[in-house]
Amino acid sequence: MTDTRERRLVDAFLAATGRVVGDYDVVEMLQTLVDDVAGIFAVDAVGILLADPQRRLEVAASTSEASAFLGLLQLEAGEGPCIESYETGRTVSVADRQEMRCRWTHFAEESERAGFASVHSIPLRSHTAVLGSMNLFRRAPGRLDDQDATAARALTDVASISILQQRSADQAARTRDQLQRALDSRIVIEQAKGFLAHTHQVDPDEAFTMLRGHARSAGLPLREVALAVVERRIAIPGPAPADAGR
Repeated sequence: MTDTRERRLVDAFLAATGRVVGDYDVVEMLQTLVDDVAGIFAVDAVGILLADPQRRLEVAASTSEASAFLGLLQLEAGEGPCIESYETGRTVSVADRQEMRCRWTHFAEESERAGFASVHSIPLRSHTAVLGSMNLFRRAPGRLDDQDATAARALTDVASISILQQRSADQAARTRDQLQRALDSRIVIEQAKGFLAHTHQVDPDEAFTMLRGHARSAGLPLREVALAVVERRIAIPGPAPADAGR
């Protein structure tokens, strides 16, 4: 890794460990993590799946809001490296489309349709607790090199520790609540994203960028802003016309 990448990796660790103490927004922490991972390791898309209390996997954060990518992360067929990583608690690395076809037929088809050729899935775990998986997708074939794979795993471990802060019974209940809130927040965010996309005639990625940008500028949790949009308590302006500065 170059000095610049090493600096970004250090910053990513600081961002994750800075949330170990006190209350924090799980959704924002995970969203920051996937954004950092995509930039540091030069992958084309990153998504995190979290398990709800019934052990069903749901998308908690992703670098792409495209329906093809979100659908790929949680296939109804219940197969693929993302799910296998969570169920086994082990890293699953798939180097090319042929290997995908041999292991998961339906996943391979959907992956090719979405334009991806390789994937690296890492469990979010702390000791025996497996919370979900972080999944790095690339359009080019090939595995992550050992150094990048180790660094990505370390970031994932830090994120898991940030979620599972303490081991007391009270904290365990709080952690379950935080995870459920994160999954519930995703529903509200999807609703707000759809509203903004329809209102301003933009694609889902642009709608999410608008939503997150407003949350950051206002210093508010992403879920709170999304709920306010859905309930029509705030209006987020659309993007400026391309010729506005002329």
